[in-house]
Amino acid sequence: MSAPRNVLAVIPPHIGGRAAGAGLAALFPAGTRVTVVESANEDPAALRSAHALVTALAPVTAGHLAAAVDLELVQCASHGFDYVDLAAARERGVRVCTIASSGAEGQNVAEQTFALMLALAKRLIPAHTALVEADWAQPRLQGSLTELSGKTLGIVGLGHIGQQVARRAVAFDMTVVYAGRHRVAAETEERLGGARRLPLDELLRVSDYVTLHTPLTDATRHLLDARRLGLLKPTAFVVNTARGALIDQDALADALQQGALAGAGLDVFDPEPPTSQLRLLKAPNVVLTPHTAGVTRETLVRIALAAVRNVSEFLTGGEPRDLVG
Repeated sequence: MSAPRNVLAVIPPHIGGRAAGAGLAALFPAGTRVTVVESANEDPAALRSAHALVTALAPVTAGHLAAAVDLELVQCASHGFDYVDLAAARERGVRVCTIASSGAEGQNVAEQTFALMLALAKRLIPAHTALVEADWAQPRLQGSLTELSGKTLGIVGLGHIGQQVARRAVAFDMTVVYAGRHRVAAETEERLGGARRLPLDELLRVSDYVTLHTPLTDATRHLLDARRLGLLKPTAFVVNTARGALIDQDALADALQQGALAGAGLDVFDPEPPTSQLRLLKAPNVVLTPHTAGVTRETLVRIALAAVRNVSEFLTGGEPRDLVG
């Protein structure tokens, strides 16, 4: 009888902690020993003996990788992987993968993106607040209310999630442009309403809405800095449901406070949770949500199933999917 394979599942409290981890552990096949922790530092013995580590946005540092002497695979329970030290993993010969090709998060991230866009276009937050305070704000708000129809949506990163967003944009009669390292197939562009690939700076100049769906890497950190934010129309909106550090948050706060942008919808921050010092918390014309784009009941089930399948296949001799680094 072969020795059990050890999996360490690191599920921070703000993602669901031990309760969520217990549900994930129950999905693994017999013969897999799963230890659930809320931090990779919590159980040094389990870290040392782990053959695979599943992380739900919990940092995996060079120190963790050095301590995990039997580790072969880090499975990110997300599309992103910026919280794993890829250089240290490469040095140790540890593979790192995501759940990108599963599409587990695509549905809800796309829905959240449009929820933020609609909330901005229809001024839902100030409208609700005014009514609660017995203020019939229609005369004051009506000059700033807009429609999505006929507007240009710039998508930065037309991968699995970006394409889900583009499909919905077509349904809203929006024009789709996109920026990315590679052009997608002509058939895909046609299916997405004749989407056109543009250089990022040009996309920013022509878009009424810009939404980010690209991984956070050294190359994309502060992708939207003060210079690039300055290329946007003053009537444009920025939406970010990917990673907070894709935008220079202080530069965005400056643009909003100066009236250089119409508004921003953000589901992600740097760091998370944000501190009370985050200027965007008090910036005008923002809609903020606490990284909820990937945490519907349906999404969490799909994420868990995708992560468990990938790890289980790897531990039984298969090739992991969605390798990064």
